[in-house]
Amino acid sequence: MKPTPIPKHIIDDAIADYGIQDFAKATIREVKAVAAFAEKEAGVEFIKMEMGIPGLPAAKIGVEAQIQALRDGIANSYPDIQGYPELKKQASRFVKAFVGVDINAEGCIPVVGSMQGTFASFLLCSQADPKRDTVLFIDPGFPVQKMQLQVMGVKYETFDVYDYRGEKLVPKLESYLEKGNICAIVYSNPNNPSWICLTEDELKGIGELATRYDAIVMEDLAYFAMDFRKNLSRPFEPPFQATAARYTDNYMLLVSGSKAFSYAGERIGVVCISDKLFHRHFPALAQRYEGLPFGMVFSTRILYALSSGTSHSAQFALAAIMKAACDGTYDFRSEVAVYGQRAHRLKEIFKRHGFYVVYDKDMGEDIADGFYFTIGYPGMTSGELAHELMYYGVSAICLITTGSHQEGLRVCTSFIRDNQYQLLDDRMQIFRENNPR
Repeated sequence: MKPTPIPKHIIDDAIADYGIQDFAKATIREVKAVAAFAEKEAGVEFIKMEMGIPGLPAAKIGVEAQIQALRDGIANSYPDIQGYPELKKQASRFVKAFVGVDINAEGCIPVVGSMQGTFASFLLCSQADPKRDTVLFIDPGFPVQKMQLQVMGVKYETFDVYDYRGEKLVPKLESYLEKGNICAIVYSNPNNPSWICLTEDELKGIGELATRYDAIVMEDLAYFAMDFRKNLSRPFEPPFQATAARYTDNYMLLVSGSKAFSYAGERIGVVCISDKLFHRHFPALAQRYEGLPFGMVFSTRILYALSSGTSHSAQFALAAIMKAACDGTYDFRSEVAVYGQRAHRLKEIFKRHGFYVVYDKDMGEDIADGFYFTIGYPGMTSGELAHELMYYGVSAICLITTGSHQEGLRVCTSFIRDNQYQLLDDRMQIFRENNPR
């Protein structure tokens, strides 16, 4: 066997020192820590694919608006718990422009990133009806959302959508919903990590079931409009971002500033609650929160208790970004399209050296190239592959941590640099020689 770029004992000792019992279940932070230690210890550059952090500069228009707001003295003022009025207005326009759905500005509420948005939404949905105490995930998905439920002590169920696309999705969903205990249905679209994109027909089925069984759809749009197979960049013109919001009034859209606008560091996003749901009164919420409707409980009780509002200057940034996008003066999708280009090149390298794309098809069509994709290697489990690749200076997380039942890894394209394509090619050549199929 050829020597590996990273001496094996460095990886094995680091994994043991961090107390990782099963590398298949290692968290993103644990994988990152092992990679950072090994990189420093061995003096060999790692190709880091484990963390979904934007690798592009933040939207300039947002930075300038935020700086100006700070110069104007906004930092000494508490933000309104309902949000900066201009951001609420522009978020409403943004949803209309790129999703094709009407939501009143009052229902567009700034949050400290979609992470806070999901936490607050989980808390609210799980309290709305005592009989509905369980969240349903259409997996794979973002691992930390399940951690949030663990922190608050809320139950959840999950299934891997891999075998339940198209006509199979509705019966599978209904098998859970008919139990009467599901308060919310959660999924990302495009999906983290598989990058599948649920179709309008599938979302129509989700929406109709949500209405029939009175469950709330939490649509995580962290990768907003990043299905690069379609031109979703023209404001107020179809095609629009696919959504279940066209087929039910029971929905919350979580729009993040982190990926589409590369504004992750300022922790800013917007939760957009349908008009009907915003004003709906749930007896359990009314009893607990002095008669307030759903939307007001979200902002004036839960968000107020969590953070007393969202960074004031960051709200000015997101307002400016969304306004420019709606006005057609800022094409945010063209800036992030590089992720798709990176994915295309990385897939080609991996496949040439014997790897395969795990979630390779999207309703019969090749999966889109985007922020994430998934890889497997014949004869290796997720944990074995992730561990083995660390010897070659390549770090990624196992699909099992995302709720997937497939053997393989999630690859993130965000930190790939131009010099690393050849580096990866060379290392995967050695990997294949050392691990013949």
